[in-house]
Amino acid sequence: MAVKFTKETYLYWYELMLLLRRFEEKAGQLYGMQKIRGFCHLYIGQEAIAAGAMTATTPTDKVITAYRDHAMAIAKGVSAKACMAELFGKSTGCSKGKGGSMHFFSREHNFFGGHGIVGAQIGVGAGLAFAEKYKGTRDVVLCFFGDGAARQGMLHETFNMAMLWKLPVVFICENNMYAMGTSVLRTSNVLDIYKLADAYDMPGDSIDGMKCEEVHVGIERAAKRARAGEGPTLLEIKTYRYKGHSMSDPAKYRTKEEVEEYKDRDPIHQAEKLLLENKWADQALVDQIAERVRKQVEEAVQFAEESPWPDDNELLKDVYVEADYPFIMD
Repeated sequence: MAVKFTKETYLYWYELMLLLRRFEEKAGQLYGMQKIRGFCHLYIGQEAIAAGAMTATTPTDKVITAYRDHAMAIAKGVSAKACMAELFGKSTGCSKGKGGSMHFFSREHNFFGGHGIVGAQIGVGAGLAFAEKYKGTRDVVLCFFGDGAARQGMLHETFNMAMLWKLPVVFICENNMYAMGTSVLRTSNVLDIYKLADAYDMPGDSIDGMKCEEVHVGIERAAKRARAGEGPTLLEIKTYRYKGHSMSDPAKYRTKEEVEEYKDRDPIHQAEKLLLENKWADQALVDQIAERVRKQVEEAVQFAEESPWPDDNELLKDVYVEADYPFIMD
């Protein structure tokens, strides 16, 4: 890979990934304490994708993803406080405490969910891209989904339309090898998911999702195509989740050896090692970053604990869009 990245980029990647890791670890701990209820899907192990995606795009680019959404929301700029409050179901959460773990949202930060229905965000992502093309912006949409969603009919319908209209969207399959508890090997005849793009004459590529550098290069290239009006790209980013599918999943369908093999390639450890070897950081700076992240997560928990619950009158709000113009009815 010929692209060179700066000290500042690696420091940004390292601190962001460490924040995402510590936030998710704390969320898992709080779930066990029943501070967080309902479903909860952790991003631990996949942090390089969020970090690399942010440096490859702009703040005005849109992001939409599935229900494993905490990390991507934080990466897009949603505060750890607002995210933790949402997990607690508090009114100060990024979805007013009404979305919970699977439905983070922040229009202010161009983060459009957090979607609980498998594959549903693929069509919505194309819709967001259609809006950008209609408005004549140069913004692109990163549409994330898992390997399980790659088997949904929504994907194929959307791919056809996105190519037909040359929409500025980058479809990104975060292939962590397991759709809930079922391996890709047992559910798909096409093991290289990026090859699904071939049926629609869409460019496709496979990327190592344990390396921020590879993620950045792949997404930047695809985004450049989209901005130039050349349409969508499918990226299969191969990654791994260290935890179960959700907090209720003991992940007994994997061997300890398999998990440890991926942990040996941990993106946070790789970034820290490179920073130290290049003398871009010493142990004191690494410790300072760790303390800053620890404090940020603890402050997020305190904020969530002290925030109020939503009022009862919020129950029916945000269900429908309130419009000032009259509707024409036959």
